[in-house]
Amino acid sequence: MTARVKEFAELQDDFETYIGDIVYATMTTVDGKGRPRARVLIPIWEVVDGRPVGWLATYRTPVKAAHLAGNPHTTFSYWTPRQNAVSVDAVAAWTDDLAVKRRVWDLYRTGSPRGAGYDLGNFWRDPADPKLHVLRLEPWRVQVIRGRDLFSRIWRSPDT
Repeated sequence: MTARVKEFAELQDDFETYIGDIVYATMTTVDGKGRPRARVLIPIWEVVDGRPVGWLATYRTPVKAAHLAGNPHTTFSYWTPRQNAVSVDAVAAWTDDLAVKRRVWDLYRTGSPRGAGYDLGNFWRDPADPKLHVLRLEPWRVQVIRGRDLFSRIWRSPDT
């Protein structure tokens, strides 16, 4: 059964619980020929003005950069053997703002949501490290599936 919800808050608790439990997401982008490419990463999430916003600290690899330049739409998929799952369809945009990088650095350190973060210092010197790149993720659709009964809830941005 699938239910559509108007407010993200209607599925936020399960969203945060599942992501905090699963942690790793498969990020899928597409190349210029429409072929998908997946990689496993750890984005972090917060809620701003009642809507989810994601952040991804990452390396700006040539493949990822080319894919997102050609099509900024991406999907993040989370799954656990208990069949709990989260799917986030989003638009990704690079941000080079140092204040944002500092904020994202702190969000990763504290874990957002619970348990989903890690110390970015294991990969980069500090927020000003030129090898650290940040993607802002603007979800337009979020689906949360509760595995015990395969109950699905879908939130869509009112802008879509």
